[in-house]
Amino acid sequence: MTATVADARVADARRVSVARGYRFELVKLVSQWRIRLLVLACWIAPALFVAAVSQQSSLPVDTLFGRWMHATGWAGPLVTLGFAGTWALPLLTSLVAGDVFAAEDRLGTWRHLLVAVRSPRRIFAAKALSSLTVILLLVAGLACSSAAGGVVAVGNQPLVGLDGHLLALGDAAGKVLLAWVCVLAPTLALAAIGLLGSVALGRSPMGLLLPALVALAMQLAQMLPLPVAVRLALPGYAFIAWNGLFTSPAQVYPLLIGIVVSLLWAVAATALAYLLFVRRDFTNLTHDGSGRRAVTVGVLPLVGLLAATVGVVGVGSPATGSGIEQDKVQRSIATAFAHLYRLQTAQLNRPDVTEAQLKATATCNKGGGKLAPEGPGNDWRCVVSWHLPDVEAAGTAIYQLDVTPDGRFVADGDGPKEVNGYFLVRTPTGDAPNPLWQFDGNVELLPTRKG
Repeated sequence: MTATVADARVADARRVSVARGYRFELVKLVSQWRIRLLVLACWIAPALFVAAVSQQSSLPVDTLFGRWMHATGWAGPLVTLGFAGTWALPLLTSLVAGDVFAAEDRLGTWRHLLVAVRSPRRIFAAKALSSLTVILLLVAGLACSSAAGGVVAVGNQPLVGLDGHLLALGDAAGKVLLAWVCVLAPTLALAAIGLLGSVALGRSPMGLLLPALVALAMQLAQMLPLPVAVRLALPGYAFIAWNGLFTSPAQVYPLLIGIVVSLLWAVAATALAYLLFVRRDFTNLTHDGSGRRAVTVGVLPLVGLLAATVGVVGVGSPATGSGIEQDKVQRSIATAFAHLYRLQTAQLNRPDVTEAQLKATATCNKGGGKLAPEGPGNDWRCVVSWHLPDVEAAGTAIYQLDVTPDGRFVADGDGPKEVNGYFLVRTPTGDAPNPLWQFDGNVELLPTRKG
Protein backbone atom coordinates (compact mmCIF):
# COMPACT_ATOMS: atom_id res chain seq x y z
CA MET A 1 0.00 0.00 0.00
CA THR A 2 2.83 2.36 0.90
CA ALA A 3 4.67 1.50 -2.32
CA THR A 4 1.55 2.22 -4.37
CA VAL A 5 1.11 5.65 -2.77
CA ALA A 6 4.79 6.42 -3.32
CA ASP A 7 4.56 5.40 -6.97
CA ALA A 8 1.52 7.61 -7.43
CA ARG A 9 3.35 10.56 -5.88
CA VAL A 10 6.35 9.97 -8.15
CA ALA A 11 4.04 9.84 -11.18
CA ASP A 12 2.34 13.08 -10.13
CA ALA A 13 5.71 14.72 -9.59
CA ARG A 14 6.77 13.76 -13.10
CA ARG A 15 3.73 15.38 -14.66
CA VAL A 16 4.59 18.58 -16.41
CA SER A 17 2.69 21.59 -15.08
CA VAL A 18 0.67 23.85 -17.36
CA ALA A 19 3.22 26.63 -16.85
CA ARG A 20 6.13 24.45 -17.96
CA GLY A 21 4.09 23.07 -20.86
CA TYR A 22 3.13 26.60 -21.87
CA ARG A 23 6.78 27.71 -21.93
CA PHE A 24 7.73 24.63 -23.95
CA GLU A 25 4.95 25.18 -26.51
CA LEU A 26 5.73 28.90 -26.75
CA VAL A 27 9.38 28.13 -27.49
CA LYS A 28 8.30 25.63 -30.13
CA LEU A 29 6.13 28.23 -31.82
CA VAL A 30 8.63 31.07 -31.69
CA SER A 31 11.43 28.81 -32.96
CA GLN A 32 9.58 28.33 -36.27
CA TRP A 33 10.91 30.60 -39.00
CA ARG A 34 7.35 31.23 -40.18
CA ILE A 35 6.27 32.63 -36.80
CA ARG A 36 9.43 34.72 -36.48
CA LEU A 37 8.83 36.18 -39.92
CA LEU A 38 5.22 37.01 -39.01
CA VAL A 39 6.26 38.75 -35.79
CA LEU A 40 8.92 40.75 -37.62
CA ALA A 41 6.48 41.73 -40.37
CA CYS A 42 3.75 42.80 -37.93
CA TRP A 43 6.12 45.01 -35.97
CA ILE A 44 7.82 46.67 -38.96
CA ALA A 45 5.66 46.53 -42.11
CA PRO A 46 2.67 48.61 -40.85
CA ALA A 47 4.92 51.55 -39.90
CA LEU A 48 6.61 51.53 -43.29
CA PHE A 49 3.27 51.21 -45.08
CA VAL A 50 1.56 54.04 -43.19
CA ALA A 51 4.57 56.34 -43.52
CA ALA A 52 4.90 55.66 -47.25
CA VAL A 53 1.20 56.06 -48.05
CA SER A 54 0.92 59.23 -45.97
CA GLN A 55 3.53 60.89 -48.17
CA GLN A 56 1.82 59.99 -51.45
CA SER A 57 -0.27 62.46 -53.44
CA SER A 58 -3.11 59.92 -53.84
CA LEU A 59 -4.63 58.41 -50.72
CA PRO A 60 -6.74 55.25 -50.19
CA VAL A 61 -9.98 57.25 -50.06
CA ASP A 62 -12.05 54.10 -50.52
CA THR A 63 -10.81 52.94 -47.10
CA LEU A 64 -12.30 54.30 -43.91
CA PHE A 65 -10.22 57.26 -42.65
CA GLY A 66 -7.92 56.91 -45.66
CA ARG A 67 -8.73 60.42 -46.87
CA TRP A 68 -7.32 61.89 -43.62
CA MET A 69 -3.89 60.25 -43.76
CA HIS A 70 -2.34 63.55 -44.90
CA ALA A 71 -3.86 65.45 -42.01
CA THR A 72 -3.18 63.30 -38.93
CA GLY A 73 -1.02 60.39 -37.89
CA TRP A 74 -3.96 58.72 -36.14
CA ALA A 75 -5.68 57.92 -39.44
CA GLY A 76 -2.94 55.43 -40.38
CA PRO A 77 -3.60 52.88 -37.60
CA LEU A 78 -7.33 52.96 -38.42
CA VAL A 79 -6.63 52.27 -42.10
CA THR A 80 -4.40 49.41 -40.96
CA LEU A 81 -7.14 48.18 -38.63
CA GLY A 82 -9.63 48.05 -41.50
CA PHE A 83 -7.19 46.00 -43.59
CA ALA A 84 -6.27 43.78 -40.65
CA GLY A 85 -9.89 42.93 -39.85
CA THR A 86 -10.53 41.98 -43.46
CA TRP A 87 -7.37 40.06 -44.34
CA ALA A 88 -4.44 40.10 -41.91
CA LEU A 89 -6.02 38.86 -38.68
CA PRO A 90 -7.90 35.91 -40.26
CA LEU A 91 -4.69 34.80 -41.98
CA LEU A 92 -2.61 35.21 -38.82
CA THR A 93 -5.04 33.14 -36.75
CA SER A 94 -5.00 30.47 -39.45
CA LEU A 95 -1.21 30.24 -39.49
CA VAL A 96 -0.89 30.15 -35.69
CA ALA A 97 -3.97 28.60 -34.07
CA GLY A 98 -4.98 26.59 -37.12
CA ASP A 99 -1.71 24.64 -37.09
CA VAL A 100 -0.84 24.29 -33.42
CA PHE A 101 -2.34 20.78 -33.05
CA ALA A 102 -2.10 19.64 -36.67
CA ALA A 103 1.70 20.05 -36.60
CA GLU A 104 1.96 17.16 -34.13
CA ASP A 105 -0.09 14.96 -36.50
CA ARG A 106 2.18 15.76 -39.42
CA LEU A 107 5.32 15.07 -37.40
CA GLY A 108 3.88 12.04 -35.57
CA THR A 109 5.01 13.31 -32.16
CA TRP A 110 1.83 12.88 -30.12
CA ARG A 111 3.02 9.79 -28.24
CA HIS A 112 6.31 11.44 -27.27
CA LEU A 113 4.45 14.51 -26.02
CA LEU A 114 1.96 12.43 -24.03
CA VAL A 115 4.73 10.42 -22.40
CA ALA A 116 6.46 13.64 -21.35
CA VAL A 117 3.41 15.58 -20.17
CA ARG A 118 1.11 12.69 -19.13
CA SER A 119 -2.07 14.79 -19.44
CA PRO A 120 -4.05 15.65 -22.59
CA ARG A 121 -5.74 18.43 -20.62
CA ARG A 122 -2.42 20.09 -19.82
CA ILE A 123 -1.28 19.70 -23.41
CA PHE A 124 -4.42 21.40 -24.68
CA ALA A 125 -4.12 24.26 -22.19
CA ALA A 126 -0.45 24.80 -23.01
CA LYS A 127 -1.00 24.82 -26.76
CA ALA A 128 -4.06 27.08 -26.57
CA LEU A 129 -2.30 29.59 -24.29
CA SER A 130 0.90 29.65 -26.36
CA SER A 131 -0.99 30.26 -29.61
CA LEU A 132 -3.03 32.99 -27.89
CA THR A 133 0.19 34.67 -26.71
CA VAL A 134 1.66 34.73 -30.20
CA ILE A 135 -1.58 36.09 -31.70
CA LEU A 136 -1.71 38.87 -29.11
CA LEU A 137 1.92 39.70 -29.88
CA LEU A 138 1.09 39.95 -33.59
CA VAL A 139 -1.96 42.19 -32.98
CA ALA A 140 0.05 44.43 -30.66
CA GLY A 141 2.69 44.75 -33.36
CA LEU A 142 0.16 45.81 -35.97
CA ALA A 143 -1.34 48.44 -33.66
CA CYS A 144 1.87 49.90 -32.25
CA SER A 145 3.76 49.87 -35.54
CA SER A 146 1.00 51.56 -37.55
CA ALA A 147 0.46 54.20 -34.86
CA ALA A 148 4.17 54.95 -34.62
CA GLY A 149 4.50 55.19 -38.40
CA GLY A 150 1.57 57.59 -38.67
CA VAL A 151 2.60 59.88 -35.82
CA VAL A 152 6.23 60.04 -36.95
CA ALA A 153 5.42 60.60 -40.63
CA VAL A 154 2.46 63.00 -40.30
CA GLY A 155 2.33 64.20 -36.73
CA ASN A 156 0.15 64.07 -33.65
CA GLN A 157 -2.79 66.03 -35.04
CA PRO A 158 -6.53 65.93 -34.18
CA LEU A 159 -8.65 63.36 -36.02
CA VAL A 160 -11.93 64.00 -37.83
CA GLY A 161 -14.57 61.49 -36.73
CA LEU A 162 -17.14 59.71 -38.87
CA ASP A 163 -19.75 62.35 -38.11
CA GLY A 164 -17.35 65.20 -38.91
CA HIS A 165 -16.61 66.25 -35.33
CA LEU A 166 -12.99 66.90 -34.40
CA LEU A 167 -11.37 64.58 -31.86
CA ALA A 168 -8.71 66.17 -29.66
CA LEU A 169 -5.27 64.55 -29.50
CA GLY A 170 -5.87 62.56 -26.32
CA ASP A 171 -9.34 61.50 -27.39
CA ALA A 172 -8.10 60.42 -30.82
CA ALA A 173 -5.26 58.34 -29.36
CA GLY A 174 -7.55 56.74 -26.77
CA LYS A 175 -10.23 55.78 -29.28
CA VAL A 176 -7.69 54.37 -31.73
CA LEU A 177 -6.31 52.19 -28.94
CA LEU A 178 -9.83 51.19 -27.86
CA ALA A 179 -10.73 50.24 -31.44
CA TRP A 180 -7.75 47.86 -31.60
CA VAL A 181 -8.69 46.38 -28.22
CA CYS A 182 -12.27 45.79 -29.41
CA VAL A 183 -11.17 43.71 -32.41
CA LEU A 184 -9.43 41.31 -30.06
CA ALA A 185 -12.84 39.71 -29.42
CA PRO A 186 -13.48 38.58 -33.03
CA THR A 187 -9.78 37.68 -33.31
CA LEU A 188 -10.19 35.34 -30.34
CA ALA A 189 -13.27 33.84 -32.00
CA LEU A 190 -11.28 33.10 -35.17
CA ALA A 191 -8.40 31.73 -33.09
CA ALA A 192 -10.80 29.37 -31.27
CA ILE A 193 -12.21 28.24 -34.62
CA GLY A 194 -8.61 27.62 -35.68
CA LEU A 195 -8.03 25.45 -32.61
CA LEU A 196 -11.21 23.53 -33.38
CA GLY A 197 -10.19 22.98 -37.00
CA SER A 198 -6.68 21.95 -36.00
CA VAL A 199 -8.05 19.36 -33.56
CA ALA A 200 -10.99 18.11 -35.63
CA LEU A 201 -9.32 17.93 -39.05
CA GLY A 202 -5.84 16.86 -38.01
CA ARG A 203 -3.24 17.00 -40.75
CA SER A 204 -5.82 18.01 -43.34
CA PRO A 205 -5.02 21.45 -44.85
CA MET A 206 -8.64 22.46 -44.28
CA GLY A 207 -7.89 22.80 -40.57
CA LEU A 208 -5.25 25.39 -41.37
CA LEU A 209 -7.57 27.30 -43.70
CA LEU A 210 -10.69 27.15 -41.54
CA PRO A 211 -10.38 30.57 -39.76
CA ALA A 212 -9.65 32.34 -43.05
CA LEU A 213 -12.58 30.63 -44.78
CA VAL A 214 -14.94 31.45 -41.92
CA ALA A 215 -13.79 35.08 -41.97
CA LEU A 216 -14.28 35.24 -45.74
CA ALA A 217 -17.79 33.81 -45.41
CA MET A 218 -18.65 36.41 -42.77
CA GLN A 219 -17.30 39.22 -44.96
CA LEU A 220 -19.43 38.05 -47.86
CA ALA A 221 -22.45 37.87 -45.55
CA GLN A 222 -21.84 41.45 -44.39
CA MET A 223 -21.97 42.57 -48.02
CA LEU A 224 -25.46 41.11 -48.44
CA PRO A 225 -28.68 42.95 -47.46
CA LEU A 226 -29.22 40.80 -44.38
CA PRO A 227 -31.56 41.66 -41.52
CA VAL A 228 -29.91 43.56 -38.69
CA ALA A 229 -30.33 40.66 -36.25
CA VAL A 230 -28.39 38.29 -38.52
CA ARG A 231 -25.70 40.87 -39.22
CA LEU A 232 -25.06 41.59 -35.53
CA ALA A 233 -25.13 37.89 -34.61
CA LEU A 234 -22.13 37.08 -36.81
CA PRO A 235 -18.92 36.81 -34.75
CA GLY A 236 -17.02 39.02 -37.20
CA TYR A 237 -19.30 42.05 -36.84
CA ALA A 238 -16.98 43.61 -34.25
CA PHE A 239 -14.36 43.90 -37.02
CA ILE A 240 -16.45 46.75 -38.45
CA ALA A 241 -18.53 47.87 -35.45
CA TRP A 242 -15.56 49.80 -34.01
CA ASN A 243 -16.55 52.52 -36.50
CA GLY A 244 -19.19 53.62 -34.01
CA LEU A 245 -16.52 54.76 -31.57
CA PHE A 246 -15.74 57.70 -33.85
CA THR A 247 -19.15 59.35 -33.72
CA SER A 248 -20.59 61.67 -31.10
CA PRO A 249 -22.27 60.24 -29.18
CA ALA A 250 -20.49 56.93 -29.75
CA GLN A 251 -22.54 54.11 -31.25
CA VAL A 252 -21.49 51.58 -28.64
CA TYR A 253 -24.58 49.35 -28.49
CA PRO A 254 -23.89 47.48 -31.78
CA LEU A 255 -20.21 47.21 -30.82
CA LEU A 256 -21.05 45.67 -27.44
CA ILE A 257 -23.32 43.13 -29.12
CA GLY A 258 -20.55 42.25 -31.57
CA ILE A 259 -18.01 41.80 -28.75
CA VAL A 260 -20.32 39.61 -26.66
CA VAL A 261 -21.20 37.43 -29.67
CA SER A 262 -17.52 37.06 -30.56
CA LEU A 263 -16.60 36.03 -27.02
CA LEU A 264 -19.44 33.48 -26.97
CA TRP A 265 -18.07 31.97 -30.16
CA ALA A 266 -14.56 31.96 -28.72
CA VAL A 267 -15.67 30.09 -25.60
CA ALA A 268 -17.89 27.64 -27.50
CA ALA A 269 -15.29 26.78 -30.16
CA THR A 270 -12.54 26.36 -27.55
CA ALA A 271 -14.75 24.09 -25.44
CA LEU A 272 -15.61 21.95 -28.46
CA ALA A 273 -11.94 21.68 -29.41
CA TYR A 274 -11.12 20.66 -25.85
CA LEU A 275 -13.81 17.95 -25.76
CA LEU A 276 -12.66 16.50 -29.08
CA PHE A 277 -9.03 16.53 -28.00
CA VAL A 278 -9.40 14.83 -24.60
CA ARG A 279 -11.63 12.12 -26.14
CA ARG A 280 -9.20 11.34 -28.94
CA ASP A 281 -7.67 7.88 -29.19
CA PHE A 282 -3.93 8.54 -29.30
CA THR A 283 -3.08 4.84 -29.40
CA ASN A 284 -4.21 4.64 -33.02
CA LEU A 285 -1.39 6.13 -35.07
CA THR A 286 -3.52 6.28 -38.24
CA HIS A 287 -6.21 8.36 -36.56
CA ASP A 288 -5.49 12.09 -36.60
CA GLY A 289 -8.80 13.33 -35.22
CA SER A 290 -10.50 13.98 -38.54
CA GLY A 291 -13.71 12.27 -39.52
CA ARG A 292 -17.44 12.68 -39.78
CA ARG A 293 -18.02 12.56 -36.04
CA ALA A 294 -15.41 15.22 -35.31
CA VAL A 295 -16.77 17.55 -37.97
CA THR A 296 -20.35 16.99 -36.80
CA VAL A 297 -19.52 17.61 -33.16
CA GLY A 298 -17.57 20.72 -34.11
CA VAL A 299 -19.95 22.27 -36.63
CA LEU A 300 -23.48 21.61 -35.40
CA PRO A 301 -23.09 23.31 -31.98
CA LEU A 302 -21.71 26.45 -33.67
CA VAL A 303 -24.63 26.48 -36.09
CA GLY A 304 -26.94 26.20 -33.10
CA LEU A 305 -25.10 29.05 -31.39
CA LEU A 306 -25.55 31.22 -34.48
CA ALA A 307 -29.27 30.48 -34.56
CA ALA A 308 -29.60 31.22 -30.85
CA THR A 309 -27.74 34.54 -31.09
CA VAL A 310 -29.85 35.58 -34.09
CA GLY A 311 -32.98 34.88 -32.06
CA VAL A 312 -31.74 36.71 -28.97
CA VAL A 313 -30.56 39.76 -30.92
CA GLY A 314 -33.77 39.78 -32.95
CA VAL A 315 -35.93 39.74 -29.83
CA GLY A 316 -33.77 42.13 -27.82
CA SER A 317 -33.32 44.68 -30.59
CA PRO A 318 -36.26 46.67 -31.99
CA ALA A 319 -34.53 47.09 -35.37
CA THR A 320 -36.11 45.42 -38.37
CA GLY A 321 -35.05 44.93 -41.95
CA SER A 322 -31.71 46.39 -43.02
CA GLY A 323 -31.73 49.09 -40.34
CA ILE A 324 -30.99 51.76 -42.99
CA GLU A 325 -33.93 54.14 -43.01
CA GLN A 326 -34.59 57.58 -44.46
CA ASP A 327 -34.63 59.51 -41.18
CA LYS A 328 -31.38 57.88 -40.04
CA VAL A 329 -29.62 58.76 -43.29
CA GLN A 330 -30.91 62.35 -43.17
CA ARG A 331 -29.84 62.78 -39.56
CA SER A 332 -26.37 61.28 -40.18
CA ILE A 333 -25.50 63.40 -43.21
CA ALA A 334 -26.89 66.61 -41.68
CA THR A 335 -24.81 66.09 -38.53
CA ALA A 336 -21.64 65.33 -40.49
CA PHE A 337 -22.19 68.31 -42.80
CA ALA A 338 -22.61 70.71 -39.87
CA HIS A 339 -19.37 69.56 -38.24
CA LEU A 340 -17.40 69.66 -41.50
CA TYR A 341 -18.85 73.06 -42.43
CA ARG A 342 -17.28 74.46 -39.27
CA LEU A 343 -13.98 72.83 -40.26
CA GLN A 344 -14.17 74.50 -43.67
CA THR A 345 -15.05 77.81 -42.01
CA ALA A 346 -11.88 77.59 -39.92
CA GLN A 347 -9.82 76.83 -43.04
CA LEU A 348 -11.14 79.95 -44.77
CA ASN A 349 -10.78 82.15 -41.68
CA ARG A 350 -14.47 83.00 -41.70
CA PRO A 351 -16.40 83.94 -38.55
CA ASP A 352 -17.04 80.82 -36.50
CA VAL A 353 -20.55 79.39 -36.24
CA THR A 354 -21.99 76.62 -34.11
CA GLU A 355 -24.02 73.62 -35.14
CA ALA A 356 -27.00 75.13 -33.35
CA GLN A 357 -26.70 78.29 -35.44
CA LEU A 358 -26.38 76.36 -38.70
CA LYS A 359 -29.52 74.28 -38.06
CA ALA A 360 -28.46 71.89 -40.80
CA THR A 361 -31.14 69.55 -42.13
CA ALA A 362 -31.19 67.05 -44.97
CA THR A 363 -33.83 65.73 -47.32
CA CYS A 364 -32.94 62.41 -48.91
CA ASN A 365 -34.57 60.07 -51.39
CA LYS A 366 -33.60 56.84 -53.08
CA GLY A 367 -33.74 56.15 -56.79
CA GLY A 368 -34.96 59.65 -57.54
CA GLY A 369 -37.96 59.16 -55.29
CA LYS A 370 -39.14 56.09 -57.22
CA LEU A 371 -37.92 53.60 -54.62
CA ALA A 372 -38.72 53.17 -50.97
CA PRO A 373 -36.23 55.31 -49.00
CA GLU A 374 -34.60 52.47 -47.12
CA GLY A 375 -31.86 49.93 -47.50
CA PRO A 376 -28.33 50.13 -48.96
CA GLY A 377 -27.51 51.36 -52.44
CA ASN A 378 -25.57 53.93 -54.44
CA ASP A 379 -28.72 55.74 -55.57
CA TRP A 380 -29.32 57.87 -52.49
CA ARG A 381 -29.52 61.63 -53.12
CA CYS A 382 -29.58 64.23 -50.36
CA VAL A 383 -30.07 67.98 -50.31
CA VAL A 384 -28.56 69.60 -47.21
CA SER A 385 -29.86 72.98 -46.06
CA TRP A 386 -28.36 75.29 -43.45
CA HIS A 387 -28.63 78.86 -42.18
CA LEU A 388 -25.96 81.43 -41.36
CA PRO A 389 -26.45 84.15 -38.72
CA ASP A 390 -27.81 87.41 -40.15
CA VAL A 391 -28.46 85.77 -43.55
CA GLU A 392 -32.09 85.26 -44.55
CA ALA A 393 -31.56 82.86 -47.46
CA ALA A 394 -30.78 79.26 -46.62
CA GLY A 395 -27.75 77.58 -48.16
CA THR A 396 -28.16 74.26 -49.95
CA ALA A 397 -25.74 71.57 -51.10
CA ILE A 398 -26.36 68.35 -53.01
CA TYR A 399 -24.78 65.00 -52.23
CA GLN A 400 -24.86 61.62 -53.91
CA LEU A 401 -24.62 58.81 -51.36
CA ASP A 402 -23.36 55.26 -51.65
CA VAL A 403 -24.64 53.43 -48.57
CA THR A 404 -23.26 49.94 -47.89
CA PRO A 405 -25.25 47.20 -46.09
CA ASP A 406 -23.23 47.70 -42.89
CA GLY A 407 -24.34 51.34 -42.64
CA ARG A 408 -21.21 53.07 -43.89
CA PHE A 409 -21.74 55.69 -46.59
CA VAL A 410 -19.63 57.90 -48.82
CA ALA A 411 -21.16 61.32 -49.56
CA ASP A 412 -19.95 62.78 -52.85
CA GLY A 413 -20.51 66.53 -53.25
CA ASP A 414 -22.45 67.63 -56.32
CA GLY A 415 -22.43 71.42 -55.93
CA PRO A 416 -22.53 74.28 -55.52
CA LYS A 417 -18.86 74.58 -56.45
CA GLU A 418 -17.92 77.05 -53.72
CA VAL A 419 -19.25 74.68 -51.06
CA ASN A 420 -18.70 71.07 -52.09
CA GLY A 421 -18.27 71.01 -55.86
CA TYR A 422 -14.47 70.98 -55.89
CA PHE A 423 -11.94 68.92 -53.96
CA LEU A 424 -9.74 71.91 -53.04
CA VAL A 425 -10.48 75.20 -51.30
CA ARG A 426 -8.35 78.32 -51.40
CA THR A 427 -7.11 79.19 -47.94
CA PRO A 428 -4.86 82.06 -46.81
CA THR A 429 -1.94 79.61 -46.74
CA GLY A 430 -2.70 77.98 -50.10
CA ASP A 431 -4.93 75.28 -51.53
CA ALA A 432 -6.16 72.64 -49.06
CA PRO A 433 -8.45 69.60 -49.31
CA ASN A 434 -12.11 70.56 -49.09
CA PRO A 435 -13.66 68.64 -46.16
CA LEU A 436 -17.14 69.07 -47.67
CA TRP A 437 -16.28 67.72 -51.11
CA GLN A 438 -16.39 64.03 -50.18
CA PHE A 439 -16.66 62.46 -46.76
CA ASP A 440 -17.42 59.21 -44.97
CA GLY A 441 -20.29 58.68 -42.57
CA ASN A 442 -22.02 55.99 -40.59
CA VAL A 443 -25.71 55.15 -40.19
CA GLU A 444 -26.46 53.40 -36.91
CA LEU A 445 -28.34 50.24 -37.80
CA LEU A 446 -30.07 50.07 -34.43
CA PRO A 447 -32.52 52.76 -33.33
CA THR A 448 -30.73 55.78 -31.90
CA ARG A 449 -30.58 55.60 -28.10
CA LYS A 450 -31.04 59.14 -26.82
CA GLY A 451 -29.12 60.28 -23.80
